[in-house]
Amino acid sequence: MLEEMGKAAKAASYQLSVLSSEQKNQVLLTIAERLEAQSAEILAANELDLADARQNGMSEALLDRLALNPARLKGIADDVRQVCRLADPVGQLIDGGQLDSGLRIERRRVPLGVVGVIYEARPNVTVDVASLCLKTGNATILRGGKETYRTNSATVRVIQAALQQHGLPAGAVQAIESPDRELVNQLLRLDRYVDMLIPRGGAGLHKLCREQSTIPVITGGIGVCHIYVDESIEFDAALNVIVNAKKQRPSACNSLETLLVHHAIAERFLPVLSQRMAEEGVKLHADPRALSLLQNGPAEVSEVTEAQYRDEWLSLDLNLKLVDGLDEGIAHIREYGTQHSDAILTRSIRNANRFVNEVDSSAVYVNASTRFTDGGQFGLGAEVAVSTQKLHARGPMGLEALTTYKWIAYGDDTIRG
Repeated sequence: MLEEMGKAAKAASYQLSVLSSEQKNQVLLTIAERLEAQSAEILAANELDLADARQNGMSEALLDRLALNPARLKGIADDVRQVCRLADPVGQLIDGGQLDSGLRIERRRVPLGVVGVIYEARPNVTVDVASLCLKTGNATILRGGKETYRTNSATVRVIQAALQQHGLPAGAVQAIESPDRELVNQLLRLDRYVDMLIPRGGAGLHKLCREQSTIPVITGGIGVCHIYVDESIEFDAALNVIVNAKKQRPSACNSLETLLVHHAIAERFLPVLSQRMAEEGVKLHADPRALSLLQNGPAEVSEVTEAQYRDEWLSLDLNLKLVDGLDEGIAHIREYGTQHSDAILTRSIRNANRFVNEVDSSAVYVNASTRFTDGGQFGLGAEVAVSTQKLHARGPMGLEALTTYKWIAYGDDTIRG
């Protein structure tokens, strides 16, 4: 089954790679129209997925991620239209010039080929990834979570109908419809056909892909994100950023998980922090030094554990640690962070510059919320994932990250001397 899907995807990628931007945009517009016109089929499949998820005890937060309705589906279709408006990187000349040998050489952007994506119970990802891959001339094989396989299958059928309407093969966008986990293991070894693999899930999935895949893997999306508050900050301003980073969408990978506070302001800052966290419904998990200053405050508080520093809460829980200065704050981030998104709140240019230069994360913020690490927010239009790696792509992966390049050399019957 997977072998045939791989063959179909590779064959389709050759056709997609030579499409013009106008042709790709026409396909995307048709996909957007069909998503709205055939919404009843997708929503019916989603209702079946939701019924199973409820029966299996899925949390309300995850049910909300899984659920579709007409408004959400229209939003997904509008996102496809937005991809049409983005600049197409394929064919872009990166650099080049005339060589002493007489060759004229260019480095030009081209599609990757076939992209495999493994992800969880978020049906919008199916359309996001498909549209971004099509815009960049890539075929894609999708494996969504078992909780949403009916929704994904119905959505992919709509996308395939749009492709065929334009004379393109259905193999350009395929979904692994079976929830059988063995198919994931097979996908990890489909290196003859798949050029890049992107797992969008928890640490277990990332570990499996890194250890078992014979395909290059781009991992990311696990965000143990930090904010360091130094001694120069204004309290009200700092609290507003902290609340946004923690509460605006706690289940997101760029939400705040650990707050580091300079000990010099602790006696004054922690009481107002406790008050604000109580108002916002955030539970604190504090180190012993901070705990002694918080126990009489209104916020719910308990002692933080070593394991909690390393994990994502993805909920209204926040770790809190007092540090003796920037050195200790940076050391903590290096030890416990996931190189996703980390921020400093400061009025010191020196501290800001040190933080930017010494914190090795894919996105580093000065006086801003970590919640901005997102393709749309970064002006990329959309994203296929957030990479915390360093090779090929880092941070929000937009269209450019779904391309590679080839060297092209023009001669005049030129030979090497």
